[in-house]
Amino acid sequence: MIAEEAIARKAILAKLAQSREEVCQVLDPPRVEANGDGVPRATASEFPRSRTMRALLSSRGLGAAGALVGGLLIARPTLALRMLRLVPVGTVGKMLIAKVISGLGKKRGAA
Repeated sequence: MIAEEAIARKAILAKLAQSREEVCQVLDPPRVEANGDGVPRATASEFPRSRTMRALLSSRGLGAAGALVGGLLIARPTLALRMLRLVPVGTVGKMLIAKVISGLGKKRGAA
């Protein structure tokens, strides 16, 4: 009976290890290296390094985050104001100012 349980346990652990590996492959696909067509590659010096933060800071990510914040303000304003106290205002302000300045630079260069 103990030998059968040990074999069953090993089989279960092997299946778990395989499913963990599959989940890791799905959630963390291999990064695309820069090739001749100009696709940027994430390096240690780029900010933000995290793919999640890069997605959030893109125009689509900022739009989605803005919609989420707007919905939260409408649905639960007191909760939204409490959560706003947790946000580092100085850092967010610097990022917004940098976006505005870079946007103005692009518009002046195009005109």
